[in-house]
Amino acid sequence: MTPSILVLAAYLIGSLSFAVIVSKLMRLPDPRSFGSGNPGATNMLRTGRKSAAVLTLLGDALKGWAAVAGAQALGAETHTVLLVALAVFIGHLFPVFFRFKGGKGVATALGVLLGLDPWLGLACLATWIAMAAASRISSLAALITAGLAPAYAGLLMGWDDTVLAVLALALLLVYRHKSNLIKLVRGEEARIGRTP
Repeated sequence: MTPSILVLAAYLIGSLSFAVIVSKLMRLPDPRSFGSGNPGATNMLRTGRKSAAVLTLLGDALKGWAAVAGAQALGAETHTVLLVALAVFIGHLFPVFFRFKGGKGVATALGVLLGLDPWLGLACLATWIAMAAASRISSLAALITAGLAPAYAGLLMGWDDTVLAVLALALLLVYRHKSNLIKLVRGEEARIGRTP
């Protein structure tokens, strides 16, 4: 399978928005129509259905992991695997199936990082959990984790192209959280489990 086909397939996999899919299957409102308007697990909590949030989280993380692990299993070279990692993440942020209006990418990023290196993914997950527990603010935990992810990648995997790919992923995640950054500065960001 050629690198271009792997990258395209990864983008299409990333374009599957599990928040929207789960909402339709569970007959819930479209997650883009309430709360923060973000089709992600945190906003799905606002439906009052924790199972919907968990399914969204698992689905979005799994697609990130599956794209990377699949490319590795097919014997793709490192640079192709890194392009696949970015493609599945970009697919989540800008999904072709949902008019390019996707989520903020936290769960998918976790899946990608777990696929690249389990210890890298676990380090980021532990950081997010610690920051979320301390602040009760999902976006703040995500932003801090994104800032540390490239350093974790360098320490765990070496200071090579992987760090650049993780840095690109982190910058995209921060960009998608720009509205959250403004709310954080104003002290208006919603805490986990509460409506904005």
